[in-house]
Formats: sequence, structure tokens, C-alpha cells
Amino acid sequence: MNEYHLVLASTSPYRAEILRKLSLSFTQVSPNFDETALDNEKPEQLVARLAEGKAKACPLPPGNHLVIGSDQVCVVNDRIVGKPHTTQGAIEQLTAQSGQTITFYTGLALYNSKEKRTQVTVDTFNVHFKTLSAAQIRRYVAIEQPLNCAGSFKSEGLGIALFRSLEGKDPNTLVGLPLIDLIQLLDNEGVAVLG
Repeated sequence: MNEYHLVLASTSPYRAEILRKLSLSFTQVSPNFDETALDNEKPEQLVARLAEGKAKACPLPPGNHLVIGSDQVCVVNDRIVGKPHTTQGAIEQLTAQSGQTITFYTGLALYNSKEKRTQVTVDTFNVHFKTLSAAQIRRYVAIEQPLNCAGSFKSEGLGIALFRSLEGKDPNTLVGLPLIDLIQLLDNEGVAVLG
């Protein structure tokens, strides 16, 4: 890592917490990038484009950087679902997801500022919900207040009580930063997490 400074193109405390698992030094920078979906853009295309755009849009100080961009969408019944922002919105989302399988698409990009090279990948993660009562949904939302979480839950917290099962290669993908894929992208740039 001596040649590169690692940068996380996100101010998300959740993504930062995940990245700390790798025991690598990094800084967080807020990307200045329009996240509006394009007409007829598929979820995989959207998250890949946004992850790459965020990685390239960060203001960087002089030096060589590896910039991590990530973006995530939740898809329920072929419809992209965002953050609920309100208690009522969270209740509505969880009601629609009750008994359903939803898919998270997480785009990941690693931009090498020295080489002007970007690697991009997309990981998916399926969440199989239990059939939930209205009272269970209201109680969950009241306790955890998942208003800034796509899909209206925090799998790393009490949200785990909402699920029948989880399906994916990397549980970190569900929270927003696929570490298994990131380790491979870093390795491709000559950065070995384990030395």
C-alpha cells in the first residue's frame, strides 16, 4: 500500500465499518456525483455506473490513490426500492416484502488514479422474508428506525428476525460493501490484504 492511498468514496458509517475489517488505512471522501437512474436502466447497470461514477468523482489530494466506489439498490417484484425516509414508508416497504424474496444489487468500483484504470463488479444478495404480521412490522420499525436503509431493515441488527434465510456469497454485500470482491480488486492492483 506504500504506493497508493486508499480512499472510500462514501461518507456512510456502515461502509466505513465494513472496510475497517480489512485492517487497511483509508480516508473517506464524499463523492460529488448525480445518482439519478437513467431511463430503462436495469438495476445491475445502475449500481455499476453509480459505483464507478462515485469512485471517479471524488476530489483527491496529490498522490496516487485507489478509490473505492459502491452503490446499492433493493429490488422487490422487479421494482427498485429506495430508502423509506419515514416511519410510514418503512412500514409500507416491509409490508410489501413480507413473505417475499428481495434482491440487493451492489456495485463496486476500484479506481486507480495513477493508471486511470477502473475495475467494476456487481454482487447480488437475496433476502427471503418471513410472513410478518402488521404488529411485528410496526414493532420492528419502532425499535430499529431503519429509515435510511434500502429495504427498511438492518440485517446486522434486529432485522435478522425478519428473515427466513439469506443467500449470497458475502454477507457484507447486504450492508453495502462486498469485501470478497474488493479483496480481489485490490489484489489485481498489487495490494494483498494479508501481505
